[in-house]
Amino acid sequence: MKALAYALPLAACLAAFPAQADYSGPAIKFRLAHTAPPGNHITQAYQTFADLVKEKSGNKIKVQLFPGAVLGSDRVLIEGAQKGSLEVGVSSTPNLANFSAMYQVFDLPYITTPAKQNQFYQSMDPGGPLNNYFEKVANDIGLQPIMYAEYGYRHFVSAAKPLSRTEDLRGLKMRTTDSPVEVDVAKALGTNPAPIAWGEVYTALQQGTIDAEGNTFPHLAGAKHHEALKYAITSAHNYGMQVAMANKAWWDKLPPEAQQIIRESAQEAVQAQRERYYPDNEKKAREEFAKAGVAIHEASPADLEQLRALTRPVYEQYAQKLPADLVQLVIDTQQ
Repeated sequence: MKALAYALPLAACLAAFPAQADYSGPAIKFRLAHTAPPGNHITQAYQTFADLVKEKSGNKIKVQLFPGAVLGSDRVLIEGAQKGSLEVGVSSTPNLANFSAMYQVFDLPYITTPAKQNQFYQSMDPGGPLNNYFEKVANDIGLQPIMYAEYGYRHFVSAAKPLSRTEDLRGLKMRTTDSPVEVDVAKALGTNPAPIAWGEVYTALQQGTIDAEGNTFPHLAGAKHHEALKYAITSAHNYGMQVAMANKAWWDKLPPEAQQIIRESAQEAVQAQRERYYPDNEKKAREEFAKAGVAIHEASPADLEQLRALTRPVYEQYAQKLPADLVQLVIDTQQ
């Protein structure tokens, strides 16, 4: 996946965020916790965010980062942000569906594609239709979205047999999350879904409890799963984000000047992630796959069309449970 091909120019993205004048507000310190490990593009994005906030505020606004799930899982972090025991928690979009079913729209197989990512970004960035929609969704559950960090497109990988065609997925013991959409996608492809917590997947692969999973290459390489894998296919079956959610009551009490610095820093960090961190992480992950002997089959248009056709009933089943206007907003980004 060539992220650079669809990344927005940094200058264009930041046009809505004029340079911040000298910050004259009060000193502020807040915590931001996420689950990504060291070296991951997500970790880099949030470190850049913290650095920019500090710089733009003249060292008066400081972000204390807690990476690597040291404060808990996605769900725990968002619950903390809701309650106000944590100022900002980060969660993947699939896990945010535990708090609002609206986030399940991103789990629908092939509702977005890498080829149309530029249009999707425009809708998700500040002022865009999807950004406005999900700000209200978050506000309704006591949260304020401040940064939509990249997670990336998930691909299928196997420890059991080559994935040179769609039919090769059949019969695999496929690790999934608890997401009903993900489980049903696995069934639609003829695999045997096995919901397993992320921290247990490496051992499950080694022991043969599972022999396949779906995730981004950087996430798989970061967790060393490629050491137990042999094959991959670039299915790009769904896209996810790592969303920083602030406690809304805390956010509303911040001076507008501080809010502006945080928003501006978040968008600059996201753009750096899209243009540099994620592509670099993707390239490194592929290199590590190659060194480990993992064979990557680049899915052909025919492969992808077959995957879409097989998973379309799942798409339709779950799309019917979501607001039609929301589904249409995402579809509009693919035109």
